[in-house]
Amino acid sequence: MSTWVQSLSTRAEGLCFVGGPHNERVTYREMVDRIAAITMKLTQAGVTAGSVVAFPGQYSADNVATFLAIADLKAVAVPLPDDSKPRIDRLKSIARVTHQVAGVAETFDPRIARVTQQVAEVAETFDRRLSKTHETLCEFRYEGTAADETLGELRYGGTYPIRHPLYEQLAAENHAGLVLFTSGTTGDPKAAVQDLDRLRLRYAKPRKVGMMLAFMHIDHIGGINTLLYVLSHGGTLVVPKSRSPHDVAAAIAEHRIEVLPVSPTFLNLLLISGAADRFDLSSLRRITYGSEPMPQSVLDRVAETLPGVELLQTYGTTELGILKSKSENNGSLWMKVGGDGYETKIAQGRLWVRAQTAMLGYLNADSPFDDEGFMDTGDEVEARGDWLRVLGRKSDFINVGGTKVSPVEVESVLLEMPCVAEVAVVGRPHPMMGQVVEARVRLHGEGSIVDFKAQMREHCRGRLPSEAIPVKVSLTSESMVTDRFKRAR
Repeated sequence: MSTWVQSLSTRAEGLCFVGGPHNERVTYREMVDRIAAITMKLTQAGVTAGSVVAFPGQYSADNVATFLAIADLKAVAVPLPDDSKPRIDRLKSIARVTHQVAGVAETFDPRIARVTQQVAEVAETFDRRLSKTHETLCEFRYEGTAADETLGELRYGGTYPIRHPLYEQLAAENHAGLVLFTSGTTGDPKAAVQDLDRLRLRYAKPRKVGMMLAFMHIDHIGGINTLLYVLSHGGTLVVPKSRSPHDVAAAIAEHRIEVLPVSPTFLNLLLISGAADRFDLSSLRRITYGSEPMPQSVLDRVAETLPGVELLQTYGTTELGILKSKSENNGSLWMKVGGDGYETKIAQGRLWVRAQTAMLGYLNADSPFDDEGFMDTGDEVEARGDWLRVLGRKSDFINVGGTKVSPVEVESVLLEMPCVAEVAVVGRPHPMMGQVVEARVRLHGEGSIVDFKAQMREHCRGRLPSEAIPVKVSLTSESMVTDRFKRAR
């Protein structure tokens, strides 16, 4: 397999990266130069094959170049989320990080075409056998450019006494690695280890790729999928100034984006914000949506607002990668998943998958794979021949007196109401029924809880079974969106 430097060098002056907070424009040739410069500095700092290197997981040209440099060195990349320092320290400990490229805060002055990047403070990593932390520090700089660009700081804290067996497995095959953290809400997240070289093979077949928006960050399997897909095929990564509906729609209009990979929750925000009406989105030819179940009512509104745009449901997990998929049609939640390198089966109403792109395992948890290599995704599904419809996570279902209620279906019905902007449905304990349905609702405007409850009950009658109609309802002015643009239940 060729290195990323070798692969991208064939693209010459093609546009590789555009946008971001400072509206950068980076050609493939310039990206290759950045990768080479960062590779040199990493090597000088002692990074070798098998080193575990953490770096900021937010999309920027420098972070993309850092990720690719780590891959070319056959080291292990650990993209970190934008989170609190104690949380980041814990993630680095779980991943057994040996080196860290510091985060940077950037300012841009267009009058002098100069980028100044201040090094942000980072916590050191360390060898736990020692009572003293040893560090070597170095700054990254590009030489010979018009701008004096400080790319950040790298700290090294020695090595861990025992390398994890999954890292040993990567080293034995001389493959690059990737650590992604699951999005658990309680306790430590699970750290999934991917064979990055094997994952890259998923994108070996030549395809024509144009302008594609990078929505999920590099610390998310969706962001990794976008990055590998676009750069493997010579397309252009377009990063919006922020992930607000306004800035995403503005980026689509300015750069004539053709492919938009986002979550159902974001698509709902795009519609209720009015951004889809304020900007010219006519360049879009495909929207891919995944990471959570799509409410039917939201899908219907997207199809109505953006006629002529292909709507493709995707399916994937941190552990399995992104599977190939095909939607039945624009208005359908039924899809086919699998294809070469993937096998699926349904057991006990849940989807099980065996994938060539599956992770090697968790650093801090037992393997989720059975003896045949299948993983229980935890997603409840319906089957109709080869077509599947994802109903939601088993753990999200609400047990009302022995009847399972899908929160997604309840949310979809409530989102049909013109006054509802966002809704999150959960189960709440009940002494007689086990659980009852609770809805937290954000309205478009002002409204009383008494009036809304009356409207809601009338709207739900005939659309939902009685046990699925929310018993407890609260109104909120806060948006119900996680940092990964999923519904916050």
